[in-house]
Amino acid sequence: MWIKMDMEEIARWAFILFIVIAVLAGLGLGYMAWNGDDVTTAHGYVTLLMLILGIVIGLTSITTKEVTPFLIATIALVVAAAADIWFPLTYVHELLYDWAHYILTYIVAFAAPAAVIISIKSVFAMAKEK
Repeated sequence: MWIKMDMEEIARWAFILFIVIAVLAGLGLGYMAWNGDDVTTAHGYVTLLMLILGIVIGLTSITTKEVTPFLIATIALVVAAAADIWFPLTYVHELLYDWAHYILTYIVAFAAPAAVIISIKSVFAMAKEK
């Protein structure tokens, strides 16, 4: 029996799946970094994967009514990541900081390329209207 889903529902589930991937990768690499392992290569591959997934979302799944909230949320994520808001967690436990840092890093690596693509699409849409 096949389950019928429209594209919006598939895109919504893909977005959720990609966030779950970012969280799981952040937990895994955060633990590895806390444990003293060299995570440089793994971090590079996960970041690349998240960038590719972000491009897919940016090209396929953000609707016109979701553009502004998505871009605002992405701006907030980028600012939070740049400000390293999780640093005080190091005073509680280094592992908590590593987990939070890598999770946020991967969510930003996923959201930022989607935001760039959506922004470009929005500019083209505004240019067509004029």
